[in-house]
Amino acid sequence: MIPQSFIQDLLARIDIVEVIERHVQLKKQGANFVACCPFHSEKTPSFSVSPVKQFYHCFGCGAHGSAVGFLMEYSGLSYVDAIHELAHRLGLTVPEESRARRHSADVQPLTEVMARAARFYREQLKASPRAIDYLKGRGLTGEIAARFGLGYAPDGWQALAQAFPDYATAGQLHQCGLVIDGDTGRRWDRFRDRIMFPILDGRGNVIGFGGRIIDQGEPKYLNSPETPLFDKGRTLYGLPQARAAVRNLGRVIVVEGYMDVVALAQYGVTNAVATLGTATTPIHAQALLRAAPRVVFCFDGDNAGRKAAWRALESSLEHLGDDRVAAFLFLPEGHDPDSYVREAGAESFQRLAARAAPLAEFLLRELRAGRDLATAEGRASLVHDAKPLLARLHAPLLRLQLVRALAEISRISPAELEAACGLKPLVVPTRRPSGLAPGAPRRRPAPLSRTLLKIILQKPEWAARIPPEALLADGPEAEALRAIADAVDHGELPAGQLGMLLEHFRETAHHALLDEVVGELVAERADESALETVFGDALERVRGAELRQAIDALTRKERSDGLSAEERRRLAELLAKKHNSANS
Repeated sequence: MIPQSFIQDLLARIDIVEVIERHVQLKKQGANFVACCPFHSEKTPSFSVSPVKQFYHCFGCGAHGSAVGFLMEYSGLSYVDAIHELAHRLGLTVPEESRARRHSADVQPLTEVMARAARFYREQLKASPRAIDYLKGRGLTGEIAARFGLGYAPDGWQALAQAFPDYATAGQLHQCGLVIDGDTGRRWDRFRDRIMFPILDGRGNVIGFGGRIIDQGEPKYLNSPETPLFDKGRTLYGLPQARAAVRNLGRVIVVEGYMDVVALAQYGVTNAVATLGTATTPIHAQALLRAAPRVVFCFDGDNAGRKAAWRALESSLEHLGDDRVAAFLFLPEGHDPDSYVREAGAESFQRLAARAAPLAEFLLRELRAGRDLATAEGRASLVHDAKPLLARLHAPLLRLQLVRALAEISRISPAELEAACGLKPLVVPTRRPSGLAPGAPRRRPAPLSRTLLKIILQKPEWAARIPPEALLADGPEAEALRAIADAVDHGELPAGQLGMLLEHFRETAHHALLDEVVGELVAERADESALETVFGDALERVRGAELRQAIDALTRKERSDGLSAEERRRLAELLAKKHNSANS
């Protein structure tokens, strides 16, 4: 684990404007910088970066966060990788606890070994007319081969010895999965006479390879084994190369093979990635739905393709949102993406992707398949199989639509279906308008603890002024207030650094709530000049609530057991204070 003190120091030294300007062209506007949002398509800039708060926010799509959050969202980096990236820019070494430090020490030389192997394979491709002719025969140009770093593993047992003088003894070669060590002590290359597809992580490091045989033979595709660098259940081939197109189009297409990704890119479909010969995992689905609001899973139209699509659906359910959707594209019989795009062209393929079956349509079709819905047993079986799927779906509006559709098919009411499936009600979010039209109904006032939380997020140093009664209240907002007050008391939070505050609580139970409240806060364009007045009013409400509770407690006791002389005097004082407060 990276020490929190280092992360806070890093964020205090990094400038979010410089971080974002490397990827987005910013323009100065008053105290802030603005641009067209890199996370959704727009013509009028609504993306704002505050150097004072070290925080970015898009008033169009709601994206917001710190410099760390921007790298995670824009470049697809993990939290730890984003910290390392920022530290590298400042020339800092990230301190880590002993276990993490040992892992880092192991990983660093492994990435260097993989980079050297990738360079060797690229050089061998240039020297192999046979491998070049194979790629040309597949319609690939030198430009696309260079974009994906394609290479060639020579047909020799120990060709990598040319790149690694210590080939016979280097343990890193085995750790990286580049060689196989036999029982007799003999070592040989894992990849031989294959076109090599380097697999990159979010930072552009080579972490694995896929090798395709040139002539006939098995296996047609050979992947790197699981290594300290490479976990195929977490990795998507081609995502670093596709990220810009995915962001611009708002859609990512998921295919099954390396050659599918490269062939689609050759024909101009540059927003495709592949799942490395394994079923789509929940981690894959989470990364995909974070990268784009629409994910299109593309499979062959045969039975195996439909089974793979169903596994992708199951892996995606928990990560869907009402604004993050999945769809399913089944290609005509006998085609994979590679063959289809060569025969029909990129425009035809993109049209198919645009018409892909929405997840709900595919789910309902598969649930209905093979059942006799004219019988009670068939309908009961459908509800039985739908139950675990609905339970994993957290997108409120989508679940509501599916419940209604399934209820109609099952000939029961939505309420009966929800009861049968044991579904707890989900809160359907409503968009919070930044302003009210004349005559429009006013919003209900926010709970007091949420109002205080919004204020303290902007002014953490004011936490010391909050009465203990407010901090001791129940509920997640009060718990977050207590955590912020405690961090301020220990000198862990600087004033005004909204981005730093969010990062301080990123890996805590409070982060989701704080991120949500920050989104509301910025979207409402709070008037900071009036903050002191709002805070004062909130504190008065706290004191008023405390006063009412004390009066109520004494009044109840007076009715039941009677009051002592001291308690009667106290009640009189409280009632007088309430009267004076009401008249002031």
